[in-house]
This record gives sequence, C-alpha cells and structure tokens, in this order.
Amino acid sequence: MVKLEMININKSFFGVQVLHNVSLKVKRGSIHALIGENGAGKSTLMNILGGVHQPDSGIVKIDGKDVGRLNVNLSEKLGVAFVHQEINLFNDLKVYENIFITKEIKKFGFIDAKTMINKANNLFKELGVDIDANDLVANLSTAKKQLLEISKALFANASIFILDEPTTALSNEEIDHFFNIINNLKKQGKTFIFISHKMPEIFRLCDEYTVLRNGYFVSSGKISDTTPEKITKDIVGEGYDNTDYYKKRNLGEVVLDIVDLNGPGFKNVNLQVRKGEIIGFTGLQGAGSSELMQCMFGVTKATSGEIIAFDKQITNKSTKKIMRDKVGMVPSNRKENSVFESLSILDNACVASNNVLKGFGYIPSKERIVYNKLKKQLNIKANSSNDLLVSLSGGNQQKVIIGRWLKTNADILLLDNPTQGIDVGAKAEIYKLLLELAESGKTIVFNTLEVPEIMKCADRCCVFYHGSIVKILEHDEVNEERVMYYATSANKMEGENHD
Repeated sequence: MVKLEMININKSFFGVQVLHNVSLKVKRGSIHALIGENGAGKSTLMNILGGVHQPDSGIVKIDGKDVGRLNVNLSEKLGVAFVHQEINLFNDLKVYENIFITKEIKKFGFIDAKTMINKANNLFKELGVDIDANDLVANLSTAKKQLLEISKALFANASIFILDEPTTALSNEEIDHFFNIINNLKKQGKTFIFISHKMPEIFRLCDEYTVLRNGYFVSSGKISDTTPEKITKDIVGEGYDNTDYYKKRNLGEVVLDIVDLNGPGFKNVNLQVRKGEIIGFTGLQGAGSSELMQCMFGVTKATSGEIIAFDKQITNKSTKKIMRDKVGMVPSNRKENSVFESLSILDNACVASNNVLKGFGYIPSKERIVYNKLKKQLNIKANSSNDLLVSLSGGNQQKVIIGRWLKTNADILLLDNPTQGIDVGAKAEIYKLLLELAESGKTIVFNTLEVPEIMKCADRCCVFYHGSIVKILEHDEVNEERVMYYATSANKMEGENHD
C-alpha cells in the first residue's frame, strides 16, 4: 500500500524553477532512497513534505488522501518527521526535556517529570537504545543524538521519517546499530525516506529508490533491480565519467619523514612520502589514521618519535608554526571544523593565509584577485565572493577550504575525509583536483574509509589497524578485498606478519 505520494510538484524561488513536475511514491513500511547531487532538488522536495515550503503546483497525498497546503504544524500532525543531518536538539537540556518540549505531561497543573522520564526510558529499552532520559544532551554521542531525534519523533506519533545523511558522523559499529533500529521500526510499519550519497548504505538498507537531477525526476524502482553503476549514471547524467583517473607520475625527493612516531590513538608509525606523491590512509573507523593526521598538524602531541617536513623537525610544534612550514590540513567534519558560517566565501578562503603571512596586511582587492585565480583553478561554482560560504553546495565549500591552504602556499596537504557529505559529481572533481595538484608538485596525504577513492588517486595506500600501519600497498595492489584483509587483521589470523 502507498503511504506517500507527491505528484507533479513544481517549485520556484525568485523566478528560478528548482523542481519541475517531480513525482515521488513511497510504500508503507518501506525504506525509500532519495538520491541526487547537491542541488538536485531533494531538500526542496522534502521541505515541501515537511511544510517548510509551499509548492507552486502539485499534489501531496498521505494514506491516499490529498492533504492540501501543508505547513509545519499540519505536516507534524500527519506524522511526518524530518531528522536532519544537523541535529536539532537543545544541548543544555536533558534528554526527556528535549522529547517533551512544548508537549510536557502535567499532573495537577504541575510538570510531571517522573512520568516523562519513565515513558522515555521505556521507549529506549524497547528500541534497544543505550540512553538515559536524565542524561544531558550535550554529553551524548552523535549516534545517540540521531537516535534521540527518532525517539522524539516516535513520541509525536510520526509514521514517515525523513533521514537526511544520518550516518555522516557515525562509526561502522554505530551505523550497524542505527540500521538495526531502522529495520525494526520498518517491521512495525514505519516508513522512511533515506537521503544519502553512500551507495553501499543505500544498497544495504533500502527497498526502493528515486533519483532526481537538476530538479527533474530521472528514475525510480526497486533496489534489487538496479546496480550502483546505473544509479550513479542516473545521478550524474551524460557527464558521468567512470574512468580510472590515476596515472603513474615521476616522484621527487622525500619531503615528509615519520620515524617511530607514537601518540594518542596511534603507535610505531614509520612512513616516507615523496614530493608529488599521493598517499591514501584507510582502515576501520577509529583505526588511528585520523589521529595521526591531527598529530602531524600539531593538534595533538606525540609521545615519542619524529615528524620531519622538508628536512625540518616539526614534531610537537604549534599548528601555526607547522602552517608556516608549508603544511596545511583539511580536517574531517567540514561543518564543525572548517566552515566559518558567518564569514563570506572570500574571508573563509583567506583565514589561514592571514595567520601564516604575518606582517602583511589584509588588502581586499589583492585577496580577491588571488581568490579569483583559485576559483578558476578549482572550478568553484559561486556567484559573488561576498556571499556566505554556507550558501554553496558541500562540494564547492570543500573546494574553497582546499583553496584556503593553497593560498598559504602549503606544499604538503593533509586531507581528512575530504569528500565527506558531497555528491558523486563533486567527488569526481575533487579526485581530479588532487591529481592535478600532485602533478604540480604538491604532496598529498588523505584519509578515507572508501577504498575506491584510493584506487582513483593514490600512489600508495597505508592500511591502519589498532593505531598502526599494518600494510603499505602500491597502487596496483589496492582493491577492497585486500584492504579489508589487512584492516580487519585477517592477515594476522592467517599467520602473515605485519609489514
């Protein structure tokens, strides 16, 4: 039975049409993937369902009934819950206070905290969620906050859940638990719309899919009847390029030398990286690669060993001094660690160079000239450099942040999960950009959980397990099966020694 039907939805903003006769049909008790590049129209369509935007034309039906013109309150009453990638909770309140906010249970005119706490804890127990109703939300992990959002919606009698990139900041173990809960709720008849760029998750979790491109409906069907390759082609269109980007290059001298390095989250790391080389770090979530990168950039301190860049000792130097030694870093979780939301594109691009090039004043006209060169080099799709960075798509935000470090003249770039939360087309542009930068002599170390990214870009792959590099693979040796063999320590189980 069809739970939700959106028929011929049209929507324009300021004279620009962003949805063109888009239709979506979702079955009751199913998990439906809504897929497309940033700007494809997914968020606009879901905001119409959530009552945030009004369509110019079209029909929305829930349980077979035309619901008319939705607003936020009506959408909630009809059982629609939007679980955003950016968590919408009050960190300074307790769990039960977040769940019952504006819907408090009262007894004799007074708030009945005991009943609310018991109801919340009973639901958590039923769901298998390890949260206490008296916990302060600020102390919860990202995974628990996502589950709290879903629990909050269940208390509001939601039956349609919109999940917008819910696994972006979760570990593999947390994703497994999250998916188990989603599947259990699905068995109870709950319906999910799952927005994600991650093909493995879509094919693991979802029953059906719909692809949007540039505001148009492209395709839909059963997940079991399609392939990741076909869906990717639908997402990107005729411009889809599935070629192997990697090309072998002549590398220069050693510019980065890590010797017997130990620190928080990693141990006994030895690695030499050459000028113009691209090194891919990978392993299971929490294996130590991200922690090593933070130490290389001075965010954390090594307990022993050395990091030498361009024959200079940079071990345990401050981040500012490491930046002046021509090392730059794009950290993971762009929203929390890289983006200055209140600053313009230009100011975001200049913020690192203003720290590095001390003694030189900030001259807007000169900065704009440099930015315009970077914009062309990195193919940044933006209008005015005075616009806020957050007005750009995720892929273009990431390009600006990479440009931030090119502007400092950094010759070693550390990129921690650089394609997180960006779409397939933008990922392809990032891969090509990394190869172009390496060709120009930049040295790149990037960390990713996605082995195909390493296959497209890297000269070598360092596989981490429990804080150590257990294997270094040459480009031609890298495939998902071999990487997983070392990342799970299956090699040790079979008696092979670590490198």
